[in-house]
Amino acid sequence: MRTYRLLSHAVLMTALSILTFPPAAFTQDLFKPQYKPILQVTRVTGTVEVDGRFDEPLWRDAAKAEGFTENDPGDQIKPPVESRALITYNESYLYIGLIAYDDPKSVRYSLRDRDAIFRDDYFGIMLDTYGDACWGYEIFVNPIGIQGDLRMLNDGNEDMTFDIVWESRGIVTDSGYQVEIAIPFSSLRFPDKPEQTWRANFWRDRQREVRNRYSWAAINRDDPCFICQWGTLTGISGIKPGSRLELLPNIIAYQSGQLRTYDHPDSGFVDGDPDAEVSLNARYGLSSNASAELSVNPDFSQVESDATQIDVNSPFALFYEERRPFFQEGSDLYGSFIDVIYTRSIADPEVAAKLTGKFGGTSVAYMLGRDERTPLLVPQSERSYLWQGGKSTSNIVRAKHQINDGSFIGAMVTDRRLEGGGAGSVVGMDASFRFLKNYRIEGQYVGSRTDEPNDTLLSESAGGARFADNKHSVAFDGEDYWGHATYLSLERSARVWNVNLDLREHSPTFRADNGFVTRNNNRTVDLWTGLNFRRNGRLIQRWEPSIGVGRMWDFDGTRKDEWLVPHLEMQFIGQTFVWVEYLWSRELFRDVWFDKIRRATLGVNGRPSEFLSFEVNANVGRYIARSGALPEAVLGDGTNLFLWLSLKPTKQLLIEPRIEYSKLDHPDGGANIYDVYVTRTRFSYQFTREWFLRIVVEYVNGKESTGTPGEYDKQAFLSVEPLLSYKLNPFTIFYIGSTHDYWDQNQEGKLYRSSQRFFAKFQYLFRI
Repeated sequence: MRTYRLLSHAVLMTALSILTFPPAAFTQDLFKPQYKPILQVTRVTGTVEVDGRFDEPLWRDAAKAEGFTENDPGDQIKPPVESRALITYNESYLYIGLIAYDDPKSVRYSLRDRDAIFRDDYFGIMLDTYGDACWGYEIFVNPIGIQGDLRMLNDGNEDMTFDIVWESRGIVTDSGYQVEIAIPFSSLRFPDKPEQTWRANFWRDRQREVRNRYSWAAINRDDPCFICQWGTLTGISGIKPGSRLELLPNIIAYQSGQLRTYDHPDSGFVDGDPDAEVSLNARYGLSSNASAELSVNPDFSQVESDATQIDVNSPFALFYEERRPFFQEGSDLYGSFIDVIYTRSIADPEVAAKLTGKFGGTSVAYMLGRDERTPLLVPQSERSYLWQGGKSTSNIVRAKHQINDGSFIGAMVTDRRLEGGGAGSVVGMDASFRFLKNYRIEGQYVGSRTDEPNDTLLSESAGGARFADNKHSVAFDGEDYWGHATYLSLERSARVWNVNLDLREHSPTFRADNGFVTRNNNRTVDLWTGLNFRRNGRLIQRWEPSIGVGRMWDFDGTRKDEWLVPHLEMQFIGQTFVWVEYLWSRELFRDVWFDKIRRATLGVNGRPSEFLSFEVNANVGRYIARSGALPEAVLGDGTNLFLWLSLKPTKQLLIEPRIEYSKLDHPDGGANIYDVYVTRTRFSYQFTREWFLRIVVEYVNGKESTGTPGEYDKQAFLSVEPLLSYKLNPFTIFYIGSTHDYWDQNQEGKLYRSSQRFFAKFQYLFRI
């Protein structure tokens, strides 16, 4: 009887447990995340017709990656949907099959240009073919196989401009979606040895009310080395890069015109004669790890202008991202803690050459550029000067040796020689060492040697400005001097508590002619610390309080600036982020202390649905009016607003308007010091995977005080840029387009056609 009662009690408790806890809870308890899994890949004969259907027999022998883990918002838990990856290879291709189980009605996808998929669902593979956590390939597809490729850097950042050639197709099915990928080994770099051992991870991004991220190899948030946590692929053997020589010839035809004279806008418009140019890029694979590239008469123009930045109150030169493909290859090497290599310092080269290679744990890059129009950036303590020079020759060498788990030691040398006299050189070393798992120490030291050109007319706007205790003049008068810059940082990166302590200094005579250093004569200490709390609740997903504090001195020991910035960021459902911060600051500018600098910032960005993404940023408070037109600097009342939207009415149409507004009022009477706004809208329509139409419309309207009360310099500009493009792959492209610029002098309501340009370009990649 007692046995019967015990058995009855056990049955009852089991039934109650099943009713109280759903079967998924038991499944979750039994789930074990896979840390650094290993997958043996087998070779097959035959090829795959890349169509997303998996009907070739060779897929039956492919290795299978299963047991995916949810890394965000869940922390190493079982995902609510299944994912599976298949991988195999033959002598020429790495084949990957991706199966994403899901409700097909909820799958998010678009017909877009390549690299424009990252607001869709996407799935793919990440590869570290050298296994040293230095950098990795990221190869992703959306549910219909539109491609997105990136380069993962060892600090966790990504190079969005990276491109390689590969094939992909995908289809949405009754059970989700599936994609086939074929990556030619000729598109990858890897060690020259009989059998490969690659770090790898399969990654799936599922965009819903919450952004869900799943991976084959589980990711520990308490480990700051992301690449170090990937799994391993073994068994890939007997492969070689299939192409030694790549030729990329192109021809561009163009015709341009401009306003006869801006002094008299009614004087008429002058059309130039049509013209054409031919150029050639050649790339030769010296080995599987090294290549040489030469570009003769290159066309380094961009098919879309840089977005206008508001600079009416900025005394320093503005930074623009590199978007020219030639300079993007090997760009992971060029970066350093002090910006001594900025490839846009080579503005208009007539010839350029590169050597890149990886030898064991050491990566090396060399670049040569012969520039037609050389930008000359001269940093000072409270402003920078940017002048336009003539021809120059630049040589850049960068080397980086990987030690382990993201640690490295590196060196760099840059040298630019101006035609007619003048030169600038930089030499230095940098290093980063990880210790005690969550800590890292970083450092860099560089020295510069400047030999100025003797051309005071070129530097006329410098006037009589002097620096370094009046030892040197800013104007180009043939002086020469040495300078240095130093960076040292201690960082903690972990699941909850993070810290960053930075020490920087730039001597008054430091310059980086091939870099982007806009300010010198400073010593800075900056401390930031923050906490990361994850709730994963019904409303709040995460919140992060942090605080930053810092101080700056010049080399005479004079305190120049100090600040305190508390910050709070919160992540809500609907992929919505909200952040607020407040700045307390005291700054010495033009020998005047401004001790009541106060500014509040509110920012919101989100992706609440498949059809809408947005960002809003508002900054209100007190700013120093740094404009050179004012007789003296004042502390004005300012407002800065930024609004960006992404609207997707259909799977093929994308509309992206953005507005920037900046205003500063004089504290006495509230008269405008400046008032500027920029609107820019980008319309994109994708007809097919290859054909798309893009139109960019930008309008700039602003006024700035001339220094005389009530008098302003007023101007307005309108730009329209249509482009029709056919893109077979990232390098085989045809496009035809134009730019049309209009100018409204003194904002009188009359637009004058100021310039226009029509162009067509065709380039084709040959692999021999």
